[in-house]
Amino acid sequence: MTDVTDRPQVDTPEPAPKPHWARRRVLWPLRNLWRSLTSMRTALILLFLLALAAIPGALLPQRELNEQKTLEYIAARGQLGVWMDRLQLFDVFSSAWFTAIYVLLFISLVGCLTPRMVEHFHSLRAKPVAAPRNLSRLPRHVTHTVDGDPETVARRIDGRLRGWRREVVVREPSKAYPDGCVEVSAEKGYLREFGNLVFHFALLALLVSIALGKMYGYEGTRSLVADGEQGLCNTSTAVYDSFRAGNLVDGTDLSPFCFRVDDFSATFLPSGQPDMYDATIRYAAGSDGSVGNLGDPAGWDTASVRVNEPLRVAGDRVYVLGNGFAPTFTVTFPNGEKRTQTTPFVPDELQTMLSSGAARFDTPAGLYPDADDRRKNQIALEGLFAPTASFHGSLLTSSSPTPDDPFVAIRIFKGDTGLDTGRPQNVYSLDQDLIEQGRLQRQAQVNLAVGQSHTLADGTTVTFDGYERWVSVQVSHDPAQIWVLVSSIVMLGGLLVSLLIRRRRIWARLVPVPAASAHADGDGQDTDGSDTDGPDTGQRRTVVEIAGLARTDQAGWGEGFDEQAAELVADDADGPASRRTTRRL
Repeated sequence: MTDVTDRPQVDTPEPAPKPHWARRRVLWPLRNLWRSLTSMRTALILLFLLALAAIPGALLPQRELNEQKTLEYIAARGQLGVWMDRLQLFDVFSSAWFTAIYVLLFISLVGCLTPRMVEHFHSLRAKPVAAPRNLSRLPRHVTHTVDGDPETVARRIDGRLRGWRREVVVREPSKAYPDGCVEVSAEKGYLREFGNLVFHFALLALLVSIALGKMYGYEGTRSLVADGEQGLCNTSTAVYDSFRAGNLVDGTDLSPFCFRVDDFSATFLPSGQPDMYDATIRYAAGSDGSVGNLGDPAGWDTASVRVNEPLRVAGDRVYVLGNGFAPTFTVTFPNGEKRTQTTPFVPDELQTMLSSGAARFDTPAGLYPDADDRRKNQIALEGLFAPTASFHGSLLTSSSPTPDDPFVAIRIFKGDTGLDTGRPQNVYSLDQDLIEQGRLQRQAQVNLAVGQSHTLADGTTVTFDGYERWVSVQVSHDPAQIWVLVSSIVMLGGLLVSLLIRRRRIWARLVPVPAASAHADGDGQDTDGSDTDGPDTGQRRTVVEIAGLARTDQAGWGEGFDEQAAELVADDADGPASRRTTRRL
C-alpha cells in the first residue's frame, strides 16, 4: 500500500460564483438575441422576406386600391376568401406581419451597420499591415535582384506606389536576416468598404423615406367627365370617390389647387390595346380666391396629362388612371319637362370598351303632388354602351374601342329608384332588391343609336343624345419622393464603388546581398536566373521579394502582378522621392 499522508496538499480553487439569475435569464438571452438580429445574415434574410411578403400584394387585389374588386374576389372564394382576408392578404402593405418585417429589417440594418462604420473609421486611421514572415506562401510572389542598397530601392518602390497607403520599415539585423532588411507595406482599395457602407445606409434611408412618405402622404381618386365643366378642388377629402391617407394625415391641410378636365383623347392599336392617353387639364394653385371657384377658370394654366407624364402642381401629382364613355340620356316626362344626365359607364371589355352602367331620374316637381305617386313614377336605366356597334341578332356587342358607331342597349324601369331612401347605392348598377320586390318594374328593352328615342305607354320618352369621355384621375401627395430618388441614386453609386474598387495589399522585403555573394554573382545573372547588364561593378545589390494579396484574381491583379512588380523595382525610370518617413525597428 502507498502512504499518502506525506503528499503535499494542493489547494482546490474555489468555484466561481454563480451569476445572478437576472443576468442568466434576462440579460444574456437579450444580448444573444440582439447579436443575432443585428448580424448581416439576419438583415439579408429579412430583406428576402420583405420581397417575398410583397408578392401577395402584387398578385392579389388590394382593398386600398379597389375595394369593390376585393370584395368580389373574397365572395367568389367562400370560406377560403374569408380566411385570406383574416390573414390580411388583401391589405398586405398595411398588415401587421408586413410592418413587423419592415421594422425588424430597419433595426437590423442600424444594428449591423453602426459597428461596421466604427470599424471602418478605425481602419482608415490604421497603418498598413506589416509584411508576413514568409512572403512565398502568398498567392502572388516574385523575387528580383537589383542594383542598389535596400534603402535606395525602398524609396524607389515607395515613390511608385503613390495612391496607396504605405509604410517603409527598416528592420535591425536578426537571426533570419543578419544584415538587416527593409520592408515596404502598402494597401489600396479602402473605398470598397466605404461604398459597401454607403450602399447599405442608402438602403436604410430608402426604407425610412418610403415609411415617411406613407405616413405623411395621401392618394385620392375621382372620375370626371371631360366636358370642361366638371372639376375638382383639393380642399377636402369629401370631393374624392375614394381617399387613402397616411396615419399622420387628417385631411385638413391638403395642398390647395383646383383643376378641370377640358378634353380627353385616346389612341388604340389595331388589336384594341390602348396606345396613348392624353387629357387636357386647366388648373390653378395657391391660396388665392381662384382656388375653390370652379365656375370661373379664367386665367388658369393649361397642361397635357399623358401616360407617365402627370400634372405636378402644389407639390402633388395628378395622374390619369383610366377612361371610358359617359352616355347622355334625356327623359321627357308626360308634362313636357325634361331631365338630362351624363352617366359614366364602366368598361367590361378593355379590348373593345364595351361598357355597362345605370342612370336614375327623379320626376319633376309638381308633376305628382303625392309623394307615393312621385316615387312610383321615377325612371331608371340600365344597360350597355358600345363605341362601335356590332349585332348578333338583337344582342349588342362592340367591335372596336374607337367610337365610330356608338349604340346603347338599355332596359327602362319605372318605379321607386331608391333616391329617397338616403342609403348609398352603386352608381353603376340598379338595386336588385328593388327589382325583386316589384318596386322597380321593367317597361322596355331597346337598342338606341345617337339621337334615337323610345316612348313608354304613359308618354314618357327616353332619348340617347350622345356621349362624353370620362377619366379617372388620381391625386397623389408624397413629401418623401425626392428623398426616395436621392437614396436610390446614392445606393446605386455605393454599389458600383463596392463592385469596381479593388482591395489589394502588396509587400516588399529588401535584403542586401552579402559582399561575397554579390562578387560571386557578378557573372551576368541575377540570383533568380535573370540576365543582368554586365559583369560585377562592385555596386551593392539587393534581393527584392514582392508578394501581393487580393480577394480574388478578378478583384485584384489577375495576370498582371508580375509586370507591376517588375515596374516597382526597375531602375531605368526612377520615380520621385517619397515624402514618407522611414521607421527603424
